[in-house]
Parts: sequence; structure tokens; C-alpha cells
Amino acid sequence: MPIDRPTRRAVLGALAASALAAPALAQSEQVVVIPREFLPTDVALSADATPGVIHVDIANTWLYYVTAPRIARRYKIAVGAAGRNFRGEAVIRRRAEWPSWTPTANMIRQEPHIYAQSAGGLPGGHPRNPLGARALYLYQGGRDTLYRIHGTPQPWTIGRSFSSGCVRMINEHMIDLYDRVPIGTRVVVA
Repeated sequence: MPIDRPTRRAVLGALAASALAAPALAQSEQVVVIPREFLPTDVALSADATPGVIHVDIANTWLYYVTAPRIARRYKIAVGAAGRNFRGEAVIRRRAEWPSWTPTANMIRQEPHIYAQSAGGLPGGHPRNPLGARALYLYQGGRDTLYRIHGTPQPWTIGRSFSSGCVRMINEHMIDLYDRVPIGTRVVVA
């Protein structure tokens, strides 16, 4: 989804977000510097878009939540490694705070050295739980796709093709999106 330029409100919001993110980063074991351009920002769109829809731009690792016909909230994301991304349209049918997580059988089969130790699942808030602080569950035709938009305890992965296919966000940014997005939100991933 092309953008023209950040709005004035976006610049002020980015400054506020950076002030809020600093304490969270200071508490982590590994200090990660988040580039300013990765902060959630309201941007002007070059074309009308339907408010209330999430657009995921896999190639450029951006997520846009359209808030008005020509305005979107933009977030930097991590996406799945080559060949692992969900593509198409889905609907958010479940939302969870500090979700528990269990790797799929396919994840364990493909990368047992990473996922076998978590085969029994991990509770929400566990340091190795990849879903982070919040998760939005993507459904197609009433069925869970097993793909999520979720936070991550690994903020250094943002901007990269890294995951098993889910869309990852910095936890604080995921909380911001989660608080804006209701059940029934349409998601377009391309």
C-alpha cells in the first residue's frame, strides 16, 4: 500500500511512542535500539482505502491499519521466511492477551532443534513464547489458518523474513494495534 508522507499527528505520535518504549527496552536483558522509522506512525495514503481493514505488505515488511479513507496507522513487522507466509484474505475471529502457544506438528517436523522442546506448549508470558503480549488469530471460511499477527519477545527480528509465517510486531506496537482492532476485522496479506 503506497504512502505519501507522515501526517503531523504521526510525527507527534512517534515521539510519544518512543518515550513509552524506552522503559520497556531498559527492562529487557538485551537492549535493542528501535530505529525511529520503525515506530507506529499515521501516514497519508496515495489512494482511498476502506477504514477498518488491515493490509500486510510482506515484501516491504509493513502492516497498515486503515483508520480513514486516506490515512493508515503503519507498523514495521517481521514476516515468515521464504515460502512460509500466509497470502490472501482472512478475518480476525479471536484475540488474546498473553496467549499460550504450542508449535504445530509441521513446525516440529521441519525444525525439531527449535520447536521440539516446546511441543507441550508454553504459557502466556513465558520468555520463549513467540506470541508475545498479544495475538490476533486469522480465520478463512470459518477455519483457523494457524497464522497470527502477534507480538514478539525478539524485537531484533523486525524488518526481516524470520518467522514460521506469522506476522510479528514489537510487543508495545502489537498492544497499540490490538487496542484498535475488533473481532471481525478483515486482513489482506500480499
